[in-house]
Amino acid sequence: MTARRLPVRRIQGPQRGPNLRGRLRLMAVLLGLCGVALVAKAAEMQLLRSEFYQAKGDARFVREIAIPTSRGMITDRNGEPLAISTPVESIWASPRELLKHPARLADLAMALEQPLEELKARVEARAERDFVYLRRRMTPDQAEPVMALKIPGVYSTREYQRFYPLGDVAAHVLGYTNIDDQGQEGLELAFNDWLTGKPGAKRVIKDRLGRVVENIELVRAAEQGRTLELSLDRRLQHLVHRELQHALLENAATSGSAVVLDVATGEILAMVNLPSYNPNLLESVPAARRNRAVTDVFEPGSVIKAFTVAAALETGRVMPDTVIETSPGYMPLANHVVRDIRNFGTLTVTGLLTKSSNIAATKLALDMPNEHLHDVLHRFGFGELSGSGFPGEQAGVLTAPQGWGVVEKATISYGYGLSTTVLQLAQAYAALGNGGVWMPATFVHGGAGEGRAAIDPQLAQTMLGMLETVTGPQGSAQRAGVPGYRVAGKTGTSRRSIAGGYEKRYISVFAGLVPASKPRYAMALMINDPDPKQYYGGLVAAPVFGRVMADALRLLDVPPDNVEQLLAAAPAVPAAAADALTLEAESVAEALDAAAGPEMQAADGATR
Repeated sequence: MTARRLPVRRIQGPQRGPNLRGRLRLMAVLLGLCGVALVAKAAEMQLLRSEFYQAKGDARFVREIAIPTSRGMITDRNGEPLAISTPVESIWASPRELLKHPARLADLAMALEQPLEELKARVEARAERDFVYLRRRMTPDQAEPVMALKIPGVYSTREYQRFYPLGDVAAHVLGYTNIDDQGQEGLELAFNDWLTGKPGAKRVIKDRLGRVVENIELVRAAEQGRTLELSLDRRLQHLVHRELQHALLENAATSGSAVVLDVATGEILAMVNLPSYNPNLLESVPAARRNRAVTDVFEPGSVIKAFTVAAALETGRVMPDTVIETSPGYMPLANHVVRDIRNFGTLTVTGLLTKSSNIAATKLALDMPNEHLHDVLHRFGFGELSGSGFPGEQAGVLTAPQGWGVVEKATISYGYGLSTTVLQLAQAYAALGNGGVWMPATFVHGGAGEGRAAIDPQLAQTMLGMLETVTGPQGSAQRAGVPGYRVAGKTGTSRRSIAGGYEKRYISVFAGLVPASKPRYAMALMINDPDPKQYYGGLVAAPVFGRVMADALRLLDVPPDNVEQLLAAAPAVPAAAADALTLEAESVAEALDAAAGPEMQAADGATR
């Protein structure tokens, strides 16, 4: 039997414990290295790259926001406000934030006075954006209840809205601004750069909800727009508007324009168009916002005869008392017939203006070269811009003299075949009152430019004396008279041009100067489409001049230059004298024989 071998158990020596000291040393080394690394990183962040990390932090909470600024004020020549900017609040939202609180949309819609569905659709359509206007240009009182709701993601920003104290009285001159306060029409557009301020900027800290919690620094101070002082006189603007409106109603006319100028400087003291619009509401159609006194041209009729006479006198071939035969009241001309409204018989050159004779004007024109008549008209500003710089201004039409035939020359002599604006017409008459010096027009007080000689000063003085007869007892513009003042002026009546010729509707015109002894103010006005029963310039337009200037001269404290008349207290022109006031023959139908055949249409503008 084999004996079983028992396992041998080895006896081991005493066991060693764990090396705690070594481990502690290792841990200390590791912690030391970590500490060194942290110190090194902190040193890098705080010392070496502090600006970089500061910028990274600021990018998350620091924002640069704009400081709104107001548009410059527009005033009249006396400092009275014509356009001012008032502070308003615009409510905007961050759709991302606002849509996290859909239950608040109903309260917001009610506060904004908007339909809930419309507001919700607008916000949801921009759900991925951070900005959307909810309502702009609210008054501070309107915006306060909205912000009091403290709806997350809804904010307010300060803006400015333009306000025009005169409303429709000066609308066509001033124009208006858009919702971003940028000029869109009129002088608001022409002087937009001058009026527009420069927004400032500041750095702020915002919280996660976008609210400003701290102002850090001012980056750039806001600069307000500069004040624009116009040449307009607010009082005269009101006065002209009132009288022009009265004339349109009295004569059932469709529209009208009037301009008053300072004779010596060319400054525009008043400019009115009717119908007008309210720039504070802008509910009118764009066509109603057109400044027709500078943008619309028309054939002026007999007011041009003053410059035909000036051109004739300048040649030296005639004098104011030179006799012109107009009998028998009509004049054959190249298969046409020029007519006066009646047989005036023998007239002087002065009588041409007094009676407004087409035949006499035609004879003077035919006795001078085409180039000379054209040159004189051009010197008085016809066919060129006025110099006002108004947006959309038209230069009118004055064709080259080389293309004038005898019929074209005849019609130009009494105001057809050329076109002008009301402003140009006022400028031309102002030149007669300014010693023959034509001044560029300006809307800026103190902004007078350099004038140019249109005619000799002595000739200009002679013309004033001749034009005074037009407003005298034998003239066609008695109703333009101003008690106590001498008035020089000229009436005009023309038929409205249409495609292919002229219609039997009229334009009534008057242009004049006061006081005639030393003119200070020139005024031209046009009334479009008055009642066909009474359409002559002496009956429709001249009375407006008389009423405006009677009040304006007193308002501006201009001393009378016709004291004798004032003391005599001459009665007003009676209604029975209406026949004497219609001594005009400006319309083509009254000037040329309608039975003259096809060429008549050519002279009439239809097949020229």
